[in-house]
Amino acid sequence: MIGLELSQIPSPLRILAIGCHADDIEIGCGGTILRLIATHPSVEVCWVVLSAHGERADEVHASAEAFLHGSQRQQILVGDFRDGFLPYSGGDVKQFFEDLKPVIAPDLILTHYGDDRHQDHRLASELTWNTFRDHFILEYEVPKYDGDLGAPNVFVHLDDGLAKRKVENLLTYFQTQRDRRWFTEDLFLSILRLRGMESNAPDRYAEAFYGRKVVL
Repeated sequence: MIGLELSQIPSPLRILAIGCHADDIEIGCGGTILRLIATHPSVEVCWVVLSAHGERADEVHASAEAFLHGSQRQQILVGDFRDGFLPYSGGDVKQFFEDLKPVIAPDLILTHYGDDRHQDHRLASELTWNTFRDHFILEYEVPKYDGDLGAPNVFVHLDDGLAKRKVENLLTYFQTQRDRRWFTEDLFLSILRLRGMESNAPDRYAEAFYGRKVVL
């Protein structure tokens, strides 16, 4: 297996991270963001959450600030679209994406998996590709009751410290989710361990993505 390092991208490394709900980015690619900030000399992140209100919006800001600690520049944008209804507000969501164009010229975009079974996630992925047509886009996965885990083809290895820091942050900053049966340490570590096994990660853990287009 050949490894390619994102750290080879010239500084600053500009990342656009897109999530529909308050904890999506952290679950899907939080470890990758932690690793890039730790290993790249200069990282700028635009952190976008489409649907978060009240206490959930507060969680977005607190969590994002923790995950982005050490980044050169950060911008946190929170939309107020209704959870679960994004496809039915398609025009407004599309305009929200269009308004991102002048905000950042990203080197890397992290967004939802296109075949995710959550309707909000699918729309976000579709609009990401529709809006940013000539960019490096990786689609992350979010484990859920629907059972839509697939066979990703891009992996980011995490050491033990980064993997545990990701999970600790999730459990610390999303108190509104702690009563959900799936929002547990063992689930988050299990998916990291599974993807680490699949990619022969030296420290056992990895996050996984779908890369539709990669130019070498």
